[in-house]
Amino acid sequence: MSSTRSPHLRFGLIFAALAFILDQVTKWVITVPLSLEPKGQIEVVSFFNLTWAENCGISLSMFASCTDTTRWTLVAVTGLVAAAVAIWMTREQAKGDVIALAMILGGALGNIVDRVRFGYVVDFADLHFGDFRPFMIFNVADACITLGVLLLVARALLLGEKAATTDGKPSAE
Repeated sequence: MSSTRSPHLRFGLIFAALAFILDQVTKWVITVPLSLEPKGQIEVVSFFNLTWAENCGISLSMFASCTDTTRWTLVAVTGLVAAAVAIWMTREQAKGDVIALAMILGGALGNIVDRVRFGYVVDFADLHFGDFRPFMIFNVADACITLGVLLLVARALLLGEKAATTDGKPSAE
């Protein structure tokens, strides 16, 4: 990773802002026009529901505790992660990695805003096949974070060997 400024930084920041806005708009639709909380659940199609869930923990509702201490600790930790991702994004030369980092940054910021405003993260996307649920109930921010991490891992695994075999210079894809 180079210490020079990423040529894709502006694009990355716009992409992160779009991920953040999409997350917040979908949560607004869920909480205001659809008023999902009092309804609990709306079936969209046979394998996808909008289901109200308040996530006081982190991924997969781990460390769930709806205390003020947990709330502000998670805001601080997530804020530090977001700051580290933003710094990484300013230095990353590969456009694909900048996109992945932007997704993680936008998602993290969306969940931070929820935790500050409500004390929990609003989750609502409930994908299921009968009783089988491949994921916990999630939101757009969670999807962005997950896809961003998977993209970083895939690029590292698939392009790592390619970058190592070129003349010692990482590609700036």
